[in-house]
Amino acid sequence: MQLPYYIDLLGTLVFATSGALAASDKNMYRDIFGVTFTGFVTAVGGGTLRDMILGTRPAWVADGNYLIAITIGVLFAIFFKYYILKYRRTFFLFDTLGIALYTVVGVQKSLEYGVSPLAAIIMGMFSAVMGGVIRDTLINEIPLIFKKEIYATACLSGAAVFVLLKLLEIDDNINSFISVFIIILIRTIAVKYKLTLPKIGSR
Repeated sequence: MQLPYYIDLLGTLVFATSGALAASDKNMYRDIFGVTFTGFVTAVGGGTLRDMILGTRPAWVADGNYLIAITIGVLFAIFFKYYILKYRRTFFLFDTLGIALYTVVGVQKSLEYGVSPLAAIIMGMFSAVMGGVIRDTLINEIPLIFKKEIYATACLSGAAVFVLLKLLEIDDNINSFISVFIIILIRTIAVKYKLTLPKIGSR
């Protein structure tokens, strides 16, 4: 099994934890089903939509390891919720790591299916943010991509770096680590220094 497979599993676990934590932090979603369901759709939402566009069966349907990863992620969120939510930066870390991993998997899988480099960059971003969009919608929050924070832009940047290094024939494993690092770095710097994109039509 190649590194992208394990990156995908790790991203699934991380996003499941992120979704479950977000749901459990809301009074209306404190029951076990609501937390588990939110963790599940957060983990598979972006990847499933990506695979549907690519015309292939979603990975979690064919491989039970994804469901195991989701279960572990949800259980981790349930048992360590109070320790994690006590430190909001930890939740930020899970979300940022999740989008970074999913971006790399999304762009790499898209390229394997013959998608053009530019479309692959968009697909990588799409894979990363849609799970979070579904999560935020379910818990009645405005999705981060509609806020002023630099979120999807970080994914697009990391995806572009991956495609560029791919064209330069850099080893995929090294490429993956660099691209993930770039996304985490951009997102962290943007949040720390409150960097935002210019507004359109602001008054």
